[in-house]
Amino acid sequence: MPLSVRRRSFAVLPLILLLAPGCGFVRDVAAQQNPSPSPAPAGSITAELATLQVVAGRKSARGYDRGCGKAEACSFGPAWSDNHNGPGGHDGCDTRNNVLSRQLAQVTYKAGRKQCVVLSGQLLEPYTGKQVQFRKAEASKVQIDHIYPLARAWDLGASNWPLQRRVDFANDLTDNLLAVDGSANASKSDQGPGEWLPINKAYRCTYVLRYLHVANKYDLPITRDDQQSAKVIARTC
Repeated sequence: MPLSVRRRSFAVLPLILLLAPGCGFVRDVAAQQNPSPSPAPAGSITAELATLQVVAGRKSARGYDRGCGKAEACSFGPAWSDNHNGPGGHDGCDTRNNVLSRQLAQVTYKAGRKQCVVLSGQLLEPYTGKQVQFRKAEASKVQIDHIYPLARAWDLGASNWPLQRRVDFANDLTDNLLAVDGSANASKSDQGPGEWLPINKAYRCTYVLRYLHVANKYDLPITRDDQQSAKVIARTC
């Protein structure tokens, strides 16, 4: 069924670390690591589509449970586990904080020997196009989205993967994770581009391309609706 493709990585921006009174360290970024650069070219979307398996629709697979408490299945491992094999894995910081640290500008950290817990920062939010102020005290306002959602992946093939592969997928900050507005993340839920697109039209090409790339990277299919939506979006890129 599945096919595989190349891996894409993001550039690491130069950082200047300054001591921030009372709140640990602050990071001033010359240019914020922007998850929404110029729209992805149509050719890249077309190339991803050419190697993907397309299925008629999504069929529910039994057993999905994101929770890891007593009597819960913990289908993708503990949320934001550091015990994964991708970038940021086994570095002593959980994946959520790694994503925030990577994507926010003007980041402040909790004081300590290791810069890890993000206290605040500025987010150029990709799904809405708005500037969002992140504060740990209101953490739910900025959430970490799986571009190819976990429940969707489970139904479309991940239920047959070994656990470590599912953990790696759930913590893939290079390709599958994105800090986004909490309400936008809720509206997206576990949908794909055949059912949902960002209201920020400038990010739609990038979102669709990343979704297709993750599908290729992990040998996951897309639905026919995803395919048709991607073709329509490609004409606008």
